[in-house]
Amino acid sequence: MSRALPKYNKRRVLMIGGTAAVVLSGAVIAGNALAGETSKSSTNATTKAATSPGTVNCPAVAPSLPAIPASAQAEVTRNLTLLDTQIAEANKRLVDTVGQGGPNFVQNAILGPLKDKRVATINRIATAIGRTAAKPTGLDSLAPCTLNANGVNSGGAAATATPSATATQQAGNTGNTGNTGSTTAAGTITCPDVASKLPAIPASAQAEVTRNLTLLNTQITEANTRLANTVGQGGPNFVQNAILGPLADKRKSTIDRIAISIGRTAAKPTGLDSLATCTLNK
Repeated sequence: MSRALPKYNKRRVLMIGGTAAVVLSGAVIAGNALAGETSKSSTNATTKAATSPGTVNCPAVAPSLPAIPASAQAEVTRNLTLLDTQIAEANKRLVDTVGQGGPNFVQNAILGPLKDKRVATINRIATAIGRTAAKPTGLDSLAPCTLNANGVNSGGAAATATPSATATQQAGNTGNTGNTGSTTAAGTITCPDVASKLPAIPASAQAEVTRNLTLLNTQITEANTRLANTVGQGGPNFVQNAILGPLADKRKSTIDRIAISIGRTAAKPTGLDSLATCTLNK
């Protein structure tokens, strides 16, 4: 025989039921909120991807140069490096101004000014060579750059898919100035400059010489980084044995490759091994 449920039990059931309803309602609201956030986040990501600025692509100048007289080497080096800097600055401006201006903003505010800078820089290169050799002509055609939408590079043989790589392809005889690190308690490494000691570089050897001169710079930078990261380690000969010694070996191999590449079509330079040894400046 069933018994009637006491009134206080009925109230308890009602309260429990009400609480359940509130919890269920809260779960539905939270679920809807999360769904909304996911959708919004996805939309923002899609929009951001759709507005990727792409990269600037410029024709490489170094491979188009004739043999560079030794007397012009330093000036040509500086201006080839400046061309790299101009590309890097244009790519940065491209990123910083996404969505600004009208349909011609990139052309008028970035590509146009970049072309003007490149014309002036390329003319300085031609003038430097022309002081002691035949002045190269037609280099102005290498000044205009294009925009690769969303990072897809449509350029020629010197083109790559990223801004930094594009700039690297642009590099010519960047030389190696030696003291590339900042002054720290560890000091910095200084190496003899190689570019200024080279004879006229045959056009056929230009690209390989360029790659190896750039590698010499990279080796100095890596050695300075290791110097800073190992302060206080090892004994009194640690820097010589662990950093300067291996660096000299790397530089010797790289310098040999430069001499060999020049020697294929011209007189092979001698005595460059003396430039392999570097010193520590405290």
